[in-house]
Amino acid sequence: MQGVSAYETRPFLKVRRAYTDILTASRRKDIIHGLFEIDVTEPRRVVQARRAAGEDISFTAFVLHAVARAVDENKVLHAYRRRNRLILFHDVDVNTQIEAEVAGQRIVQSLVVRAANRRSVEDLTHEIRSAQGSDVESERRYRRTLTFLSLPRALRTLAWRVVLDEPRLFKKLGGTVALSSIGMFGPTGGWGIPVGPATLMITVGGVACRPAYVEGRLEERQLLAVTVSVDHAIVDGAAAGRFARRLAELIESASGLAESG
Repeated sequence: MQGVSAYETRPFLKVRRAYTDILTASRRKDIIHGLFEIDVTEPRRVVQARRAAGEDISFTAFVLHAVARAVDENKVLHAYRRRNRLILFHDVDVNTQIEAEVAGQRIVQSLVVRAANRRSVEDLTHEIRSAQGSDVESERRYRRTLTFLSLPRALRTLAWRVVLDEPRLFKKLGGTVALSSIGMFGPTGGWGIPVGPATLMITVGGVACRPAYVEGRLEERQLLAVTVSVDHAIVDGAAAGRFARRLAELIESASGLAESG
């Protein structure tokens, strides 16, 4: 019988320093959050139908596609300030997260999906699936991250200041929009409040089944919890609201998900 002092140890992975670095860098941002629900009954049905037909379609890739399209229609949502000017990039580079195993522990690694506003759901699915496996580029990126994290924290903080003050460098290293999914935290709907340095952050929560009126009829619908977070120094609340409505329209209509025939 084990005593009350029994325990096990695991290494504190150096990559976790990156999480605290991001929290520190984010203190410079004035973030506001909007929490709402999107009806995903139809897109989830289409995704399931295409999977049943033998196709590999990622729901995350579909949401990423919708986010990129909505940002592309109003690029101020991913604008960055450089002195007295705003830089509005043409390409929407989405920074999302994938899980990987390191030293027996599951960690989160970033994947920057370039020019997502000009790509299909199928293409985005392929990139996400490739990144979830082990490849040379992801290993190289991980080693570079560890090299940076070996620097003293004061130097890492200074480096973050340089990156945040130069939008093109920020885009190159971290994309222009952040998208994270926390649906795995629980089996029902729920929102997340993100912390990060991006102008626009989308947090995808869980899905809950609830009754809702559809064309006058009460039906059970699948509602996805979504948080839209923006840097209020750059994006007004009205613009954020219009973006949220457009994002909901694209997702609810299953835009980009032509059903397999």
